[in-house]
Amino acid sequence: MRTLGVDLAAATKKTAVAVIEWDLDSQGQGRATLAHLALDVDDQAIVDLFGTSDMTGVDCPVGWPDALIPFLTGHLANVAAPVLEHDGIAGRRLLAYRDTDRFCTAQTGLIPLSVSADRLAHPAMRCAVIQAKIASLHGPQSRDGSGRLAEVYPAASLKIWGLNGRGYKGRGTTETERLGVLLEALREQAPWLDLAGHGAQLAASDDLFDAVVASLTARAVARRRTLLPDQAHAQAARSEGWIHLPSCGLSDLQD
Repeated sequence: MRTLGVDLAAATKKTAVAVIEWDLDSQGQGRATLAHLALDVDDQAIVDLFGTSDMTGVDCPVGWPDALIPFLTGHLANVAAPVLEHDGIAGRRLLAYRDTDRFCTAQTGLIPLSVSADRLAHPAMRCAVIQAKIASLHGPQSRDGSGRLAEVYPAASLKIWGLNGRGYKGRGTTETERLGVLLEALREQAPWLDLAGHGAQLAASDDLFDAVVASLTARAVARRRTLLPDQAHAQAARSEGWIHLPSCGLSDLQD
């Protein structure tokens, strides 16, 4: 199996990808090798890598809140009713956060950035274009992750796996030190993961590191070891997207 992890930014400069190949060693034990790692990745490279991977995990919202469309349409057409439905902070939260965001917060305590009211909207616009490009070549991919593309959230995966993912993003000395500690913790918990000489690159870039975590999470998705949307969440997951939270430990990814 090949899993692709994409840490998607609005521009190519901070977009990272990681491909992990999963196999068995001579003793029949699971092993994983970091086969490809790259920063400054454009749309076409992502689409090409998607085509050669069994499952892709993208660290970016793949959709917007269902409530946002009628709100914007009503505003555009000067129709008050769908706009006034979201009067007040509670109403605006429905415009800012998706069903999956609220589910993620309930499960992990983490609050994902808003796809419609934060800077995350810019990568999401790019992600929508990439999804369209993938659809033209490989067919549409369901936003609930039941196809070959799934939305992932590295910070949540790290927390579920017992790794301290706080304070490692950035280029300061403190952030770099924390990233190095986090990378070592990952190596200790996943000795079966061969970084193939990319350790120094990962220790120097939180974007590359997140791409690896996204690829590991994609393995959990492929193995059906994530929290899936139940009947209450299924409809929203198909339209808004669904963050796949691992329901297994790191060691279980070997199986």
